Amino acid sequence: MATKTCYYETLEVERTVDDAGLKSAFRKLAMKWHPDKNPGDPACEHKFKEISEAYEILKDGQKRAAYDRFGHAAFEQGSGGMGGGHGFGSGFASSFSDIFEDLFGMAAGRGGRGGRERGADLRYNMEITLEEAFTGKTAEIKIPVAVTCEACSGTGAKAGTKPKTCSTCGGAGRVRQAQGFFTLERTCPSCHGRGQSIDSPCPSCTGQGRVQKDRTLSVNIPQGVEDGTRIRLAGEGEAGVQGGPAGDLYIFLSLAAHKFFQRDGADLHCRVPVSMVTAAMGGEFEVPTIDKSKTKVKVPGGTQSGRRIRIAGKGMPVLRSRQTGDMYVQVVVETPQNLTKKQKELLAEFEKLSSGETQPEAAGFFKMVKDFFGSKASAP
Repeated sequence: MATKTCYYETLEVERTVDDAGLKSAFRKLAMKWHPDKNPGDPACEHKFKEISEAYEILKDGQKRAAYDRFGHAAFEQGSGGMGGGHGFGSGFASSFSDIFEDLFGMAAGRGGRGGRERGADLRYNMEITLEEAFTGKTAEIKIPVAVTCEACSGTGAKAGTKPKTCSTCGGAGRVRQAQGFFTLERTCPSCHGRGQSIDSPCPSCTGQGRVQKDRTLSVNIPQGVEDGTRIRLAGEGEAGVQGGPAGDLYIFLSLAAHKFFQRDGADLHCRVPVSMVTAAMGGEFEVPTIDKSKTKVKVPGGTQSGRRIRIAGKGMPVLRSRQTGDMYVQVVVETPQNLTKKQKELLAEFEKLSSGETQPEAAGFFKMVKDFFGSKASAP
């Protein structure tokens, strides 16, 4: 018996090749040695069988592992493999059609797929406010969509007539054609895969079984949706051709920018300016919350600009849960502007009375600068 060529050598790849590289190599060689491109050449037919057998083994993770360990012996009789013929047993035959499906987009030796075509999926973009995302809402939308033709009930045939079974494919939608040692199935050229022919098309839909109309739908938007959330409405897409199943409608949500809040997941953030006096001495102020109420925020004495104050449970609800995010208020200390003469005098007096204890961070910084440059450096 002749020694079989290594499967990796047959496909002209390294043993470390990944799935994508393996598939690419097989495609290239299959197109080169396919019997349709080399009619009447037994050598090409044999070569095509070899690369098909090699790909069948190596594309399967378990089979590849067995081959890497035991070689061709893993698939010979008595070795728990695929049976006789060194890989061309029932195991290979059962998935041989998958190779041609993967390579050429057509089935080999499979039954018909029927004539009714599924309708297309549709996309609808909807913008909502942050408040609507917080509370949830029910919205009505109007979309132009292909719906089942009422005049022919989706058959595509004129009233009083019916579609006929395609005489070319016998209603299977596909026709078989012998190609050397195997048989291929292709879409029927007469009915284009539908399995039926219409002699008298419906005048309302011109034989398509569907017409274009505006449809109004009610959409439930749950609490806590985020920007980019997708909602699927099954069967609300376009109607199928000649009575085929309808596609789905996908609603993509986007959130409009809010004038006060910025969202980060379930948390909300806002910036609130406070006076220098309030930041220094402490105080409190009210801020609005997303639920349209108010809450008091206490500012401790000596608060620095940029400090964040957390308000628990005042953020956004988490989608499909009972959890709620928090609200964060960022304090921004506002420097006084347009001062009067008296105000400037008071601030100057305050500056004279100030010491390192009232501004420890500034005092520490300029001390560090002074130590670095020597006595020439001075605080402003």
